[in-house]
Amino acid sequence: MTAFGPNARLILESRYLQQDDEGKVVETPDEMFRRVARTIAEADRVYEGAAAAAQFEEQVFEAMRSLLFLPNSPTLMNAGTPIGQLAACFVLPIEDSIPAIFGAVRDMAIIQQTGGGTGFSFSRLRPKGDKVRETGGIASGPVSFMRVFDVATDVIKLGGRRRGANMAVLRADHPDILDFITAKDRPGEFANFNLSVALPDSFAEALASRKAWPLINPRTGRPSGSIPARQLWNELCAAAWRTGDPGLLFIDEINRHNPTPALGSIDATNPCGEAPLLPYEACVLGSINLARLVHGSTLDWDQLDRLTRLGVRVLDNLIDASRFPLPEIEARSRTNRKIGLGVMGFADLLCALEIPYASTDAVALAEAIMARIRDVARDESASLAQRRGPFPGCAESVWPARGFPVIRNATLTTIAPTGTLSLLAGTSSGIEPIFALVYARTALDGAELEEVHPLFVQALEAARLPVAELIARAAETGSIQQIEAIPESIRRRFATALDIPPAWHVRVQAAFQRFTDNGVSKTVNLPAGATVEEVATVFRLAWQLRCKGVTVFRSGSRPSQVLHTVTPAIGIPRQVEAEFSGECRRCPN
Repeated sequence: MTAFGPNARLILESRYLQQDDEGKVVETPDEMFRRVARTIAEADRVYEGAAAAAQFEEQVFEAMRSLLFLPNSPTLMNAGTPIGQLAACFVLPIEDSIPAIFGAVRDMAIIQQTGGGTGFSFSRLRPKGDKVRETGGIASGPVSFMRVFDVATDVIKLGGRRRGANMAVLRADHPDILDFITAKDRPGEFANFNLSVALPDSFAEALASRKAWPLINPRTGRPSGSIPARQLWNELCAAAWRTGDPGLLFIDEINRHNPTPALGSIDATNPCGEAPLLPYEACVLGSINLARLVHGSTLDWDQLDRLTRLGVRVLDNLIDASRFPLPEIEARSRTNRKIGLGVMGFADLLCALEIPYASTDAVALAEAIMARIRDVARDESASLAQRRGPFPGCAESVWPARGFPVIRNATLTTIAPTGTLSLLAGTSSGIEPIFALVYARTALDGAELEEVHPLFVQALEAARLPVAELIARAAETGSIQQIEAIPESIRRRFATALDIPPAWHVRVQAAFQRFTDNGVSKTVNLPAGATVEEVATVFRLAWQLRCKGVTVFRSGSRPSQVLHTVTPAIGIPRQVEAEFSGECRRCPN
């Protein structure tokens, strides 16, 4: 049986393990993994036969039970149940009419009820003050309609096992862009949304030349005013400094990598930004636990290859096994068969290999890992296409020009935040650095989960240092950089998110993005004393390094946040066996 610490056990019982009508847990973790593995392997029964399905079920079960690989949360919750919805990420269209807007609210509710996260572009809605021809009235604008979605999400999450999460996107040339940028200035407003501004390449040109930036009425397609590009940029950076929102989506870079351009342009992502999707598309995600692939002082590359092949097959099977919440989503998901295989535990891997996060060695390793995953995933998807057929839109996609005349999946790789999954796996979140060595994690509607990084404890013990005393000192700030009693080699190895210069956050993100089909969920953490200009520097670097988007979070810029440091009573050791987890700092899910 898989051993879980008390914090992971709490997450399991509250979110993943099956319950009876009275809320009593009626499933063990191993029974959960068996339920999920059996559901995943059913597709193999159709394509490969009963014997192959039975063998694959065991492989999937062992990979999950060993915490080497985990699929996204809806799969763990819903596989083998009447709900049966297994995808994590969805994008819904919003057209400029009352029936379309409230139809999207209805569709969002259906998706969120099953544990999925939803993303929207509000860019097609006419601006505030525009005339409504049908009624002779005045339009209230996209920000006002976002409140409807926000309130509906609040209602849904009250009865759910997973809180609803949304992404709102607005193009930088929408006339209401300033209202959108400042939408979160009032505390508590749009608590169920992340906000992102879609910036085209032309904005960078206007900014560099200090030109006026035209604002386009989406109803007419004609200019309805302008704003100095520099003013808009300053407002963007200042709002992100104040609240962590908005993030930026480099929308032209996203569409340069759109695998199915014949089906339209991408204008929105899922809540944490790692899955740019067409309207009505869904994506299933899964993550390889890099921290468990360390053998001695090296990464087990052969095991990484095996898990990559397994992960691609698992996620492809999930598309067949999933009960999609809307017929439009089912049609498009089965047409493009998008999957997102990624990683978690990157920071813990670096700690185990004694590589500082803020280093060229870390960037090089990130590129090597993701390039290997990309190449092996493509080979596995092409192999599946030979046996099962390519995704139906393959011939009109970019893949034949890339040297893959047939491939099973329109996208293969994604870097997700893995917030609760990394807690279960006992590892660091996604590709994020260690948030803090001792911290309190707010989860499950207010529960406080105290964490101590286990590798840090091991390093202190190996150096024969006073563990309890140093943990207590580290808890005061979450960092050890000013504790001279700890050797410099350990301090560099265990630099936390706020210890790491922002540029290194972006360089690591860009390293993974270079070999990732979809996007990368990554938060650039800034200390409380960071300036607006430092935010601007992060945004510019992410653009220059061809990231698909970027998010910053300045410590203390929100009255409540997912992770925060703790200050225990000096001399009282924390529970060191508890798993460590991080989470996308701006994701409400």
